[in-house]
Amino acid sequence: MQVSLFVTCLVDQLRPEVGQATLALLEHAGCTVNFNPSQTCCGQPACNAGYEGEAQQVARHTMDVLAGDDPIVVPSGSCAAQLKHYADLFDAEDPDHARAVALAPRVHELSAFLVDQMNYDASGASFEGTLTWHDACHTLRELGVKDQPRHLLGQVAGAQLVEAPECETCCGFGGTFAIKMPEISVAMSDRKLDEIIALGVDSIVSTDISCLMQLGGRLISRGSNIRALHLAEILAP
Repeated sequence: MQVSLFVTCLVDQLRPEVGQATLALLEHAGCTVNFNPSQTCCGQPACNAGYEGEAQQVARHTMDVLAGDDPIVVPSGSCAAQLKHYADLFDAEDPDHARAVALAPRVHELSAFLVDQMNYDASGASFEGTLTWHDACHTLRELGVKDQPRHLLGQVAGAQLVEAPECETCCGFGGTFAIKMPEISVAMSDRKLDEIIALGVDSIVSTDISCLMQLGGRLISRGSNIRALHLAEILAP
């Protein structure tokens, strides 16, 4: 299958190894991966901050970059959700509204794509240790993705998946929320991390770099050895 990879700006700028792992994983799954280097941000920060004109500009550019019929695979639930909601940015009579409507069904979050579209077998991957999965808000609530990453992690040799009772609780990042209300954001993070640290796991795993950045930063600040890892880093050959 030929796919387009939308790597996201946070992966590109902060965790490029996740982009490399995603590419390796998709190729191992049998995909021919196209990557357009002119892609930029999905526009979510501008959209969330109320800058509709700027969000529209970014959306138009992204639709140009991702033109075609190939499935679009995104290693981030929040960015995938933003791409799926582009139509909300344009009036119905705007030609870009029709383009956005056509784009939406082509967009797939990484774990959902591997399970639902590729029937991927992750038993060839290995990880020695205990993991817990963080249900990122957009991935769970916007996209309805919950079982797919757990299915994949359950196939990984040597990995023990431990469910956290508050796995669906927000990490506190929330894009600009973490900047505007840092004290509340940190308190929300620490509430989750208190539980995760008590579980005694080796790593927390998700497919949203924003969540992993938030939780991983707090783990470092708290002197914890627990790692915040992207799903692609666990599964990549």
